[in-house]
Amino acid sequence: MTMDRPGKAGGILADAALLLYFAFSLAPVVFIVALSLKSNADQTSTYLRFAPTLANYRTVLGLGAGDSPYLRFFVASLVCSVGAVLVSLVIGIPAAYAAARYRFRGSESLLFTLLSFRFAPELVVIIPLGVLYQQLGLYDSYVGMIWVLQLVTMPLVVWILRSFFTDLPPELEQAALLDGYSRRQAFVRIVLPLVRPGVAAVCLLAFIFAWNNFIFPFTLTSSHAQTVTVSSLAFLGGNQVRFNLVAAGAVMAVLPPLVLALFIQRYLVRGLSFGAVKS
Repeated sequence: MTMDRPGKAGGILADAALLLYFAFSLAPVVFIVALSLKSNADQTSTYLRFAPTLANYRTVLGLGAGDSPYLRFFVASLVCSVGAVLVSLVIGIPAAYAAARYRFRGSESLLFTLLSFRFAPELVVIIPLGVLYQQLGLYDSYVGMIWVLQLVTMPLVVWILRSFFTDLPPELEQAALLDGYSRRQAFVRIVLPLVRPGVAAVCLLAFIFAWNNFIFPFTLTSSHAQTVTVSSLAFLGGNQVRFNLVAAGAVMAVLPPLVLALFIQRYLVRGLSFGAVKS
């Protein structure tokens, strides 16, 4: 019995530390939700005792006295993020498969060059992109935003799915070819269904990266294709700073990634544990 006491005490301390870390991590979420429910008089207070109201959400959605473009920017975020993910999947899945199956001189350097697009600071390319977008007529357009956001999501898709394709034995495709399948049919009917958890996981991660991007919508849009990450800051301007409206807009902006994560949770856990953290 005496030998178990140090281990039991260590377990209690570990649980206490875990609960403390959980409370610390959850504190910003609780604070932003509480702020979104506060009135104008309580918005600068730091205590949690207040009369909650949904007036901020009605104002952000344009259901109050004044108009609000928030819903239009919300739809623009959905269009740009989903478009960037679809473009990344259409190009990235075959690219990841080719990177896993076909090796040639310079292939690794080519992949690292693609990955460098993800790690490069966005401020480095924002001025040339701004000039280019103005000349090509892509400024403040959906096509322009989808094009630039896929630069963020494409390396993620290729590198994560490459590890999934690498883990699959080539004998599966060779058996399909012996059965009379073409190379394309073997890829679509045999290989692609086996990496479905990875595709679901990478879809969610790419959507979150595209949805949360701030610098590109901030510099390459003005009103038509502006996203919610930028439009929420509009409530900070004017004669009165409305932190509670910004909080309400931020809480609603979290909903699409959250709903998507819950919807594909089964594939997400399996996908992240199988291939995404393996390579």
